[in-house]
Amino acid sequence: MASVSDYSTLIHDDWLLETEVARRLYHEYAVDQPIIDYHNHLIPRQLAEDHHFPNLHAAWLAGDHYKWRAMRMFGVDESLITGDADPREKFRAYARTLPHTLRNPLFHWSQLELKRYFGVDEYLTEDNADRIYDLAGEILLGPDGGTWGLLAGKNVRVVCTTDDPIDNLEHHRVLGQKDCPVKMFPGWRPDRALQINAPGWLTYVRTLAEVSGTPINTYEDLLAALEKRMDFFAALGGSVADHGLEYIPDVPYDRTLTAETFRDRMARPEAPAPARSAQTFLLTLLLDLGRMYAGRGWVMQLHLGALRNNNDRGLRELGPDTGFDSIGNFPQARGLSRLLNTLDNTDELPKTILYNLNPADNAVFATMIGNFAGGGVRGKVQWGSAWWFLDQWDGMCDQLNTLSNMGLLSTFVGMLTDSRSFLSYPRHEYFRRLLCNLLGQDVAAGRIPADVPFLGKLVENICYGNARDYFDFGET
Repeated sequence: MASVSDYSTLIHDDWLLETEVARRLYHEYAVDQPIIDYHNHLIPRQLAEDHHFPNLHAAWLAGDHYKWRAMRMFGVDESLITGDADPREKFRAYARTLPHTLRNPLFHWSQLELKRYFGVDEYLTEDNADRIYDLAGEILLGPDGGTWGLLAGKNVRVVCTTDDPIDNLEHHRVLGQKDCPVKMFPGWRPDRALQINAPGWLTYVRTLAEVSGTPINTYEDLLAALEKRMDFFAALGGSVADHGLEYIPDVPYDRTLTAETFRDRMARPEAPAPARSAQTFLLTLLLDLGRMYAGRGWVMQLHLGALRNNNDRGLRELGPDTGFDSIGNFPQARGLSRLLNTLDNTDELPKTILYNLNPADNAVFATMIGNFAGGGVRGKVQWGSAWWFLDQWDGMCDQLNTLSNMGLLSTFVGMLTDSRSFLSYPRHEYFRRLLCNLLGQDVAAGRIPADVPFLGKLVENICYGNARDYFDFGET
């Protein structure tokens, strides 16, 4: 029986496009659309310096916990995943693993990335691993192989990184002085300020006081320091905020209790706040931040539903974000509704994008966004692209279908990368092929009109136009 390595790659011009309408939509309307990547985890220094990765492992495997999880499940020793083994040996270990990821999105993503960045038109296996490793290494070290070329080659116009309020954003300043073909803006991520019982919270508040030049002794001082840092982010083009939370607590806004909780925690750092007081602190601070976002015209993003750091030993030995997270089954509807409603009641609800990780909550999120539409803003509250474990074929189809049934697909701001890798941008191609294929299937089944120009405009907007108009990045 032939092995997977005996076949040429499955990726061709009409890959995943099952109807003539789908093919026309993709090739005529989707393929050339620019990319606005409004949320990712790229390292700003690497873009500011037009960094050239020394080899394919450094560019493709280092920091990619998707691939690490697959290798662990396939039985690869940790030394070949996050350990101190030679980079080539680590790449060989992934090459051994990849053929056995069939039906996992990694199989498609990996082959697509190798083809689009390095022209590899064959399946990656242990047999050709060294040849592909050497070929990619030459390209990465070539004149167009730096981070600028990797992004510009995929028509990426804007990237928004994920940055803590205490970050100095020096690389954003540096890039702003260079003739880079890609705009990079900071993304505000104040999660550490919200978690009053987290280890290191008091140290974090002291650092925030230092970098903001604002003594922090009260809750009001905390807000003042955060607002100063928001001014700093805004001066470098920052206009998006993001929060990664398990869920929004279903507790009322209470500035008095929050101030007392803050005071007690500062006075007695060894004593954690009572659970409900900690929830009230988080909700109240999040609401106060939301009002600041609205006043500045910023977009608020809420990533909800991840159960993080499930493996204590993995966290202890490797740290967070190393492949030990999963989908959580948290209550989402009431707390989220209370947050959005409280802001909306005073007309202080900013543009908001909601992301859920549990597919069981798809209908909850799809219907929640319609409760707070209005204000003359097209798609003011968005249900964001399928996220993390769900940004694969079934997950993205489910998100698009549920959004179509319960909201307006036409106002959707589309795909984002949410990745740490400069080689992950073909995921936008994957999404666009899927979108066009869904519409083509609808036409074939007689569910929507066979009006290709009209459908083409819809595709253009979801791929680029809606995000261009929704965010204030200066794109035309």
